[in-house]
Amino acid sequence: MNPIFSKLIAKATGISERQVQGTVGLLEEGCTIPFISRYRKEVTGTLDEVQVANISDQLEKLKELEKRKETILKTIEEQGKLTPELQTRIEGSWDSTELEDIYLPYKPKRKTRAEVARQKGLEPLATFLMLQNPNADIDKKVKEFINEEKGVKTAEEAIQGAQDIIAEQVSESEAARNIVRFNFKKDAVITSKLKKTADTSSEKTGDTTEADAASKYRDYFDFSEKLSKCASHRLLAMRRGEAEGFLRVSISGDDERCLDRLDQQFLRNSSRSAELVWDAIEDGYKRLLKPSIETEFANLSKELADKEAIRIFVKNLEQLLMSPPLGQKRVLALDPGFRTGCKVVCLDAEGNLLHNEAIYPHPPKNERRAAADKLWTLTKQYKIEAISIGNGTASRETEAFVRSLGLPKEIQIFVVSEDGASIYSASKVARDEFPDYDVTVRGAVSIGRRLMDPLAELVKIDPSSIGVGQYQKDVDQKELKHSLDQTVEMCVNKVGVNVNTASKHLLTYISGLGPTIAQNIVSYRAENGAFASRKDLLKVPKLGPKAFEQAAGFLRVNGSKQPLDNSAVHPESYPIVEKMAKDLHCTVAELMSSKELRAKIDINRYVTDKVGLPTLQDIMQELDKPGRDPRQQLTVFEFSKDVKELEDVQVGMVLPGIITNITQFGCFVDVGVHTKGLVHISELADHFVKDPSEEVQLHQHVNVRVIGIDLQRGRMQLSMKGMG
Repeated sequence: MNPIFSKLIAKATGISERQVQGTVGLLEEGCTIPFISRYRKEVTGTLDEVQVANISDQLEKLKELEKRKETILKTIEEQGKLTPELQTRIEGSWDSTELEDIYLPYKPKRKTRAEVARQKGLEPLATFLMLQNPNADIDKKVKEFINEEKGVKTAEEAIQGAQDIIAEQVSESEAARNIVRFNFKKDAVITSKLKKTADTSSEKTGDTTEADAASKYRDYFDFSEKLSKCASHRLLAMRRGEAEGFLRVSISGDDERCLDRLDQQFLRNSSRSAELVWDAIEDGYKRLLKPSIETEFANLSKELADKEAIRIFVKNLEQLLMSPPLGQKRVLALDPGFRTGCKVVCLDAEGNLLHNEAIYPHPPKNERRAAADKLWTLTKQYKIEAISIGNGTASRETEAFVRSLGLPKEIQIFVVSEDGASIYSASKVARDEFPDYDVTVRGAVSIGRRLMDPLAELVKIDPSSIGVGQYQKDVDQKELKHSLDQTVEMCVNKVGVNVNTASKHLLTYISGLGPTIAQNIVSYRAENGAFASRKDLLKVPKLGPKAFEQAAGFLRVNGSKQPLDNSAVHPESYPIVEKMAKDLHCTVAELMSSKELRAKIDINRYVTDKVGLPTLQDIMQELDKPGRDPRQQLTVFEFSKDVKELEDVQVGMVLPGIITNITQFGCFVDVGVHTKGLVHISELADHFVKDPSEEVQLHQHVNVRVIGIDLQRGRMQLSMKGMG
């Protein structure tokens, strides 16, 4: 690894160089982010997984930049133009924009006007004009370059060719580019207009009208704002409108200021040659430089907007994956519906499908009595402990029906999000799990399992289909996937999994495993029965010492003779705990079960050159609550019984709701009327809110006041001000 990387990463992240060096060393050894942040705190200086991930991302960017520099050096060398000074400058640059500016004059390009002029031998004339000698005889000099064989027939053609060369030189000049770049950074304006070709009439196009589609962007039909002030959701909305053919979006700087600065940079006097140079500069700015910087800022602003949208999506996804689980309970799950009925499935405490059928308590069949009898029978037959109801079509009606049955109080009733359930039910994952059942059964099973363990079920679905975040289809998909996969991995390892019950999909995200080893674990389990200890994992094909080191601490083995196997204590630290127990003349199991014994431990006695206080403190916390699930406890929630449709809602009402999505401009709340209401960022709290994700959480239970209703567009405006 390049020794300068640690300094560059430290500067970019604000993390000390020593911590960066330790972390980079572990990453280069093949250690994973969860393993490093959990089990190598002495090396990293107790960096958390977010900081380690940041270092990892910065390291990859620097490696990519290093490869780019190699390509640039090779290209320039092949042209015979690589001087020692130029090589030193390229090798010393670690700013991608600066690097591309240095490379631009040497970058292979299509046949430009300047290149044509050079082939006609006009570059010396361009150089002569750039000197701007006030005493030079321009006409005499120009005549030297008139050559019909080379295609220069007149003095005007010679001057034009020389100006084309000057225009390109100015456009590729680092100084000129930085002048225009500075202006754009300070004054650039983004403008959006309705495209003249966009149809905003009511002519039908399929099931909707183009006017309806265009109306989504009516806020941007005549919109202008400083680019530096443009929020990511507005920029992404404009870009989507542009991609769909409704908007024309442009970014522009202050032409007059840019040209004034270029004048100061390149003009030396008011001679005739200076006038010719000025004409070339103006042409180069308008034809080459300005469009290039406009594109650069369009890409940069999109990149920043993507980054912000991905940040919000990642935060939402993390909160969704870390939603409170019900745990291993026997569940009856309902996928509600009217005409097609409600699909009912019964699951055991491990989530295995025991029974499925359909009931029809709603119109048009209205078989309420038969449906009630069936649910009573199923709850008794399968000893049901909880009921999970999907929040889609007919959800409120189904919840009301189930609550009206008078089932035993110990059977808790929950409404869970169906987002992504249809994606799962039609996926290969679902077909492999339930080859003999149709999509309706698979969807209902997913609804039940989401209640038991949201994390274990949601990892089977493409995160971008879960329905949280904003404009996820419009951002850089490679960057989005990287961030989402990283988030899922962090969440799965933070919780840990039972190796004897976890699915292949859940195991895939465990530190050091991946799809192949995860499948091998499941196959080994199927052939040989449950794992009796963590050590047994080494018998799994392809799960070698390195994979075991990375994964073992996140895999739990319930019922092992070694009680630490069901905790987050890493096997490499077992000797430390065994020594603690030996010093107290007790067993490890007794130490884990006795608070009094643990209180006698002085952890400073167990510090070594490899094991420091951070690891020992983690061990003590784990001994106190072995295998503790970091997720909060699940609580029952009920919507208002008086409000079931949007027509029932009135301005001024205070309603209970659940936050279903958080964006840059506020959050959406489900109050049980099939329409999510928006709490704008300005209505989130009695104080100023800069970032909604710092104020509220996904699936948070809140009270909201209705401040606006638009029945025609199916919208609600809500407020949390004064709600406490």
